[in-house]
Amino acid sequence: MQRVRAANRLVSVALGACVKSAARRVSVNRPVTCLLRRPIHTTTRVTMSYSIVEKGCPFTMDYRLFFKNSEGTVISPFHDIPLYPNSSDKSICNMIVEIPRWSNAKMEICKEEVMNPIKQDVKKEKPRFVKNVFPHHGYIWNYGAIPQTYEDPDIAHPETKCKGDSDPLDVCEIGYKVHPRGTVIQVKILGTLALIDEGETDWKILAIDVTDPLAEKLNDVEDIEKHMPGFLKATVEWFKIYKVPDGKPFNVFAFNGEAKNKDYAMSVVEECGQQWRALINQDVDKGQIECRNTSVGGSPYMIGKDEAEKCFENLPELKEAAQLDPELNKWYYVSPTQEEN
Repeated sequence: MQRVRAANRLVSVALGACVKSAARRVSVNRPVTCLLRRPIHTTTRVTMSYSIVEKGCPFTMDYRLFFKNSEGTVISPFHDIPLYPNSSDKSICNMIVEIPRWSNAKMEICKEEVMNPIKQDVKKEKPRFVKNVFPHHGYIWNYGAIPQTYEDPDIAHPETKCKGDSDPLDVCEIGYKVHPRGTVIQVKILGTLALIDEGETDWKILAIDVTDPLAEKLNDVEDIEKHMPGFLKATVEWFKIYKVPDGKPFNVFAFNGEAKNKDYAMSVVEECGQQWRALINQDVDKGQIECRNTSVGGSPYMIGKDEAEKCFENLPELKEAAQLDPELNKWYYVSPTQEEN
């Protein structure tokens, strides 16, 4: 019995030391599940790896999630993580997971802060959460951004006739895994929707994790309906109605809500990659966007490791997540007839 108690004490100490860790490893390749509270990610085919550093209290306005590269240098997920993991195959790009599937907290890369940490969006001076609009719960895909892309607010798309929304490209990863916030994964581009959000073009790239079992079968937008019947319709519906419980009108789409195919989506990604290059090279006005980076050669905004580390100054250490309001579990119901009114 004494030996059992001693062993249990050793296990408790080991688990406690792991839980107190302020960073977890993430990889652009296949994650390996760990039994500890903070998942550890590794790979059998290493190309690039990142770790995250969290500050503040999750689900409050002071929460921040920063990225470091394999050398321990603070990086910008917006500017320092490459768009393509392999420049010879532009059908696969990197994705930064901001919002895990089924969750409600509206997390996003902060364009206006040094090194562009992920933080929670703010609405009426409170952290923003999306409503559960029946039958959807939170976000129905892993939602995030494609690095080194930018939708220029001064350039109108020739077909949507609307200018960009001044953000990195949004991406909906439709595989079965729930990826933790801050994970960097490789995704196969399948198609795109063109949401028109308050008069701005807000592309939604449809993609799937390259390690997903369905990835080999999904090669273009029509394959989504073939192997995941109803999913495209649900995606269009989600974007159309998710703001209605907040008193906003139904969202609208270019192309009557039709999802454009893979080739079209790839052209959108490439175009927004070019607009990012103009931004990071100071060829266009950056406005309030923070462009400091640690790896983009030739960029006038490139800084050293020591200066990048200053982004942590005066930030509170990671705390336990704030208790969520039970109201977040509430269902909201939107009738199609509301759109007519």
